[in-house]
Amino acid sequence: MTAETVAPAVATETRPPLSSTAARHLATVERIAYGAAGLATAVGPSTDVWQMHAAALGVGAGVLCRLWTRARSREEGWGAALLTASYKALPVLGLSTAYGVSLATSGTTWWEVAASVAVAAASAVAVPLTRSRGLRRAAENLPAVLADQEPAEDDHGTGYAGDLARHWAASPATGTTRLAHVTQYHPGRPDFEAVILAQPGEAVPGSLDPRAVAAVFDVPMEAVRLAPVPGHGPGRIAVQVAPAEFLARQQHQAPADQLTALWDARVSSPKGVAPGVELVGHRFDADRIVLRVEAPDSELLHLPRLPLARALGLEDPELLMVETDGMAQGVVTIYAEHPLMTVREATPDDLLMDKHGRIATGLRHDGRPARWPLYDPELGALTDLLVGAPGSGKSVTLLTLIAAERINGVVSVVTDAQDGMSLPEADGRVFHFGAGQAESAATLAAFTAVADYRQEVSAANGWGSFILGQPWRLAILTMDEINRMIAEDCGLPKPFRGWVAGMLGAGQITWRKVGMGVRIAGQSLHLEDLGDSEKIRANAKQGTTWLGRVNSSMTRSMATDMTTGTVEITPIKKYFGVSGSAELEAAWAGEEAPTGPTTAGTAWMIQSGQPYMSRVWRAVKENRTYPGLIALMESAPLVDFTPAEADVFRRAYDEALLMAVALLDGWDGKGEMPGGTATSEAAGTTAAPSRVPAPPAPVRSLRDDVLDALADGPLRTREIRQAVGVGTEGGPASGSVDNTLSKLAEAGLVSRVGHGVWARTEPSDEADDQS
Repeated sequence: MTAETVAPAVATETRPPLSSTAARHLATVERIAYGAAGLATAVGPSTDVWQMHAAALGVGAGVLCRLWTRARSREEGWGAALLTASYKALPVLGLSTAYGVSLATSGTTWWEVAASVAVAAASAVAVPLTRSRGLRRAAENLPAVLADQEPAEDDHGTGYAGDLARHWAASPATGTTRLAHVTQYHPGRPDFEAVILAQPGEAVPGSLDPRAVAAVFDVPMEAVRLAPVPGHGPGRIAVQVAPAEFLARQQHQAPADQLTALWDARVSSPKGVAPGVELVGHRFDADRIVLRVEAPDSELLHLPRLPLARALGLEDPELLMVETDGMAQGVVTIYAEHPLMTVREATPDDLLMDKHGRIATGLRHDGRPARWPLYDPELGALTDLLVGAPGSGKSVTLLTLIAAERINGVVSVVTDAQDGMSLPEADGRVFHFGAGQAESAATLAAFTAVADYRQEVSAANGWGSFILGQPWRLAILTMDEINRMIAEDCGLPKPFRGWVAGMLGAGQITWRKVGMGVRIAGQSLHLEDLGDSEKIRANAKQGTTWLGRVNSSMTRSMATDMTTGTVEITPIKKYFGVSGSAELEAAWAGEEAPTGPTTAGTAWMIQSGQPYMSRVWRAVKENRTYPGLIALMESAPLVDFTPAEADVFRRAYDEALLMAVALLDGWDGKGEMPGGTATSEAAGTTAAPSRVPAPPAPVRSLRDDVLDALADGPLRTREIRQAVGVGTEGGPASGSVDNTLSKLAEAGLVSRVGHGVWARTEPSDEADDQS
């Protein structure tokens, strides 16, 4: 230490302080001066002594100027000097300001005197001149005092890493080791990794195991991991302390363990709803739980949806979805709320075909696009079935498909047996629109005629399959409200119904090979009504079956016909979010049942025997039509048949329309039609060979014979067998009669009225409303 550095310290320490007596006397004098100044400030502004005015204001201005100069200086110790200067200047500035304000105000008011007295009294109590010396010495010594209070610096660093290193060094369990290379994973989480360093030439003690490290940082032992440092010896040990990660893992594992226990107890146990079906994987998402399940060896997976929802404790079975591969693997998804409650409107890009001939008609329950093939590059044209009650969204689905056909250059032919009321948007926006029962049948006949024309050309050229656009466009016939034309209880003559059903059945043989597809839609469909039901069933499994909201018996019937049976198809309710328990609570409380958003457009899509829940793109109705769907149709040019095909279609339609009207008027299909017009077969020759299929000759089926046998009243099963000719030459087998009775019972045409006794069932008004 040099003399230069010692001298200031000595001078500071030896500065003589005021004695208590001197400080007391100085304070008394100062208070007297403040009292006199206060009196002068109260009286002076009301006098005309300008010298007093100038002195009062001048002193204040001088003190303020001195204070400003001191504030701008940056010399050593300026902070303490500024503090004491401000303290000493307060009385002078206060009294000078009060004097100036009183001088500027005319007259004398009470507040002028009160202000002067208040400033003088406060100054007398504070005595700034006397006490400023002690204040300045305290301010000058403050840095040294603070420096003495600062902790001694160490080599552990700063921040979170330094705190951890100091905490490690302070623990007796760590010995002479150090915690180095600390890396915090995230500023908001306590998880970190580091390296434990032993003294040079020493190994990290074996006592520093996960238990000891967990005790140092007071974390669960499972949150600590130790591992060797690659490329180094036992003098370095890598340590990871992750309590936040452990807690998150523990919180995630808890519900997973509970779910596994629930599955084992209620589902896969011998008394569960699906014995032996194992839970092989799970995933927790924000709005759903996804389970991967597998059937036992050598068994097919079968997951009954309603019992499964009950076993898993779900009040609303609509929140549980099941999909399988048709064999042993399956995915079960549990949602927090119904995933199809909200969908957007379709765009032209949604309706563009991909390389597989598919378009996106909406969304699946898991958010993936619901794909609908307009045709199959390998098979050709397809057969589709759509079934849905009024308000189920069937019309919106059909219009979406028709818009997609026009966008993709497909020839759209549409019929609406409800006189055009089901699909009015299609009128004038497709190649042909047949409105009415006779017009629908004539359109089907004309479509059949075009298919026959294509078949003749294909046969002449040796073509055995259809290639899109070479030379013909894909053509699809959409027949809506088909149940009004072919159902046994529709009230139309049997020759007419047989003619329509016969054309549909015959078209299943060759239409797909010439690029002619058909889409059959109705409020209720029984495949037995569709002529050759086996061919329609087989072809529909290659296409798409859309099963919207219908009654439960129709759901069971279509599920039996079109699926592999590995997934249970349950009826779709009218509203979202209205569970059976909610309706039960309303019934118990005597309140009205709750309602929610409508499920219109929600349906089971069945493709290749596999069903899944989907919903068609949203459509908004305005003025009784769907302007959004109309805009989609009109976004592309109208698509026509080739001139030769269009000529065949028009000629066949005109001829078939006369035949359809005649059949509806009671003509049996033989000889001349009413009005004197004969069929081409009866007339012998025509200007051009007719391509309109003739009405089929009446053929009695076993179904007809059973119904006729029961026309006179109930019969026992053995009596029905005897009546239809079981046991006679060429008669049916007993098993065929039993199967026919079962199918008629499912269709609601007969019922069991006793043990082995059957009777015909007349359709009720309620059944008519549903159909």
